[in-house]
Parts: sequence; C-alpha cells; structure tokens
Amino acid sequence: MRWPGWTNRRPCSCAGLGYYGDTGSRAVDESAPAGTGFLPSVCVEWEAAAAPAQDAGIRTVFARTGLVVAAEGGAWGRMFPVFRAGIGGRLGSGRQYWSYISMHDEIAALRFLMETPGLSGPFNLTAPEPLTNREVTAAMGRVLHRPTLCAVPAPVLRVVLGEFSQDVLGSQRVRPAGLLAAGFTFAHPGIEEAIRAALAQGV
Repeated sequence: MRWPGWTNRRPCSCAGLGYYGDTGSRAVDESAPAGTGFLPSVCVEWEAAAAPAQDAGIRTVFARTGLVVAAEGGAWGRMFPVFRAGIGGRLGSGRQYWSYISMHDEIAALRFLMETPGLSGPFNLTAPEPLTNREVTAAMGRVLHRPTLCAVPAPVLRVVLGEFSQDVLGSQRVRPAGLLAAGFTFAHPGIEEAIRAALAQGV
C-alpha cells in the first residue's frame, strides 16, 4: 500500500489480529506467538512475504489491525443500522473480547508507524483496552439512545454470517503495547469516543 510520505525504504505489511487466533480472556500483545489454525497460518505467511525487505535491511512494519469502528464496512458497518433501529443486542454469549480501534486512530497509527524512524516489527492497531461484546453492546445503546435487549444466539449468527461470524464470535483480547511504548497518542481510546467519531462520519 502507498501512503503520503511513503517511500520504497519504508514498507508496511498490513494484516489482522487473526495472527493470534482466539485468545479467550487472556490478554496478549506483540510478544505473543501466532495462534493455530487457518487464519493465523495465513497471517504468518502474509508477514513472511515481507522477509525479502527485512533481509535487504529495509525498515519494515507489520501492522495487525483490530475491529475498525467505522461508518461503513466490517462489523460496525453491519451493526449500526441494527442498533439504530432499536433491535441491537449482544452477539452470542457476549463474553468474547473485541479489540477495536476508531477509523481516525487506524489511519493515524499507520502514518505514525511509517513516518517514525526506528520503528519496525509487529504493532497491534487496537485501542488500549479491549472490551467484551456485552460491554460494547451497552456502549452502543448509550450513545445511540436505543434499547439493547435483543440477543442473537451463536448458531444463528453462523448461519446468517457464515465465515464472517468468527469476526464477532471469536475472542481476541489484544493490547497495543508497541504503539503505547513508541509514544502514539490515541484520539479515541474509549469505545464511546470511537462510536461517536464514526457517527460523525455520517452513519
């Protein structure tokens, strides 16, 4: 991908938190090993494809993105209309952790990583504190001023969403230790701030 200020000496490989697999309630950061299964193996191979750049001495960043809170696309793009209609609620048990990030912070973090000399290796692009789906659901209700009494059982989600259901039913409690250590400042560290930022985009 190309970005303002990008040069051939500063490549960025972008993947996702699927690298870690399902972490349950266990908090992980960039020091954690890859998970097991299909998606983690794909992420590992994707990042390995950048090995020639590293071998050539080029500073290389591996961005691992969480669930982006945005007006369109992804999990939130499907959730906003449902919650605005007043029929939103927890998905599955609601105990699964979601590692989210606002669209603004996603873009700002990518720029930060590519434009800050000396940074290389893996970086998780997520807000500082992951939350459970139950907590996210409650925040959506507060911000949108809608009830969140509905709940969608996991089997129904698997039928309706297919493979995408893993994005909302899987638990990934991932923290951005690398970004925080490097001094990156989140504009929307909390879920309500991220939701309001997405609403300001014209949901």
